[in-house]
Amino acid sequence: MIFRSEYRYGPTVRGVAVVLVGLGSVALLAGQLIAGAAILNVITGAPRWLGALAGGAVMTIYFTAGGLLGSAWVNTVQLVVMLVGFAIALPAATASVGGLHAIFATLPESFGQIGYSAGPGSGWTLLALTGPAFIVSPGLIQKSWGASSERAVRRGVLLNAAALMAFAFAPVMLGLVARVAIPGLTDPNTVLPTVLTRQLPPWLGALALSAIFSTEVDTCDAILFMISTSASKDIYKRYLRPSATDGQLLRVARVSALIGGAAGVVLAVVLQTVIGALTIFYSLLVVTLFVPVVGGLVMRRATSREALAAIAVGIGTLFVVRFVVTPAMPRLDPTLTGLVAGAVAFGLSALVPHRPAGAARA
Repeated sequence: MIFRSEYRYGPTVRGVAVVLVGLGSVALLAGQLIAGAAILNVITGAPRWLGALAGGAVMTIYFTAGGLLGSAWVNTVQLVVMLVGFAIALPAATASVGGLHAIFATLPESFGQIGYSAGPGSGWTLLALTGPAFIVSPGLIQKSWGASSERAVRRGVLLNAAALMAFAFAPVMLGLVARVAIPGLTDPNTVLPTVLTRQLPPWLGALALSAIFSTEVDTCDAILFMISTSASKDIYKRYLRPSATDGQLLRVARVSALIGGAAGVVLAVVLQTVIGALTIFYSLLVVTLFVPVVGGLVMRRATSREALAAIAVGIGTLFVVRFVVTPAMPRLDPTLTGLVAGAVAFGLSALVPHRPAGAARA
């Protein structure tokens, strides 16, 4: 996605997008490592730094050694473990608290109101944050370029969508089970591993935890793929060494993956929650790419001026709202505000006539 943006908007937009999305990707990687470390903490009592280091080492080693093909095979095994684990664990966990009736009886009245939102990170604002990411995510699109044929792309995308749809319900339902069974939990990072270890038989809890851990590792290698390919193709080959060979690009990609993995481990120790880490990534990704990509598809005459205006105004608004306005107005979502501001900047910039080529020299 970022590589193709140069054909539409030029190298400047491509470079800006690479830097911003790259920074957000490290935060996303940290979020997955925090979740994996929480599982190890509940099971073994290991501190977060040790769990993040162990998870980071595993995913970095197998990704740098096996590349995209190795990740594809590992992801296939992880998908099977994830689906089987949740298919068995979810009904058992639900039954342990008296079934769906017992769960729904404890929910607040607002749960059934489709328009209800508690502010940023809830309801429609959460959809506005995460939904566009599945349209413009470089990680999802880059993997499709590694397919052997168009048929493989179509089949892979369809199966991926079906798996995501099935998986989307499982964590939410397990969270509702935890709300009933263990109401005193205060750490959101440990909700899933705690409910699985307390509400299920040991063998089933272990299977479910394996499903969650495999999901985290699956996401980690996708992030490393995004970081390594962007660093090697979008930065190294485009700006530093245009004549780089495939062997040189492979070495740069592997070094980038190692650096990205190490940075993710460090950030996983610093950030407090999985949601906090994911919010950083989705905010930067959506505000940086969504308006230029969609605007470029809708408006054929849009140029780099419109794209850069959308990115600059959107990112600027995001940070101003997040650090200046939100403390006084907590219900104002920084990402949604940045997205709207970027769209307005894109549209206003398009209304200003472009100066004909050569006018400056006339």
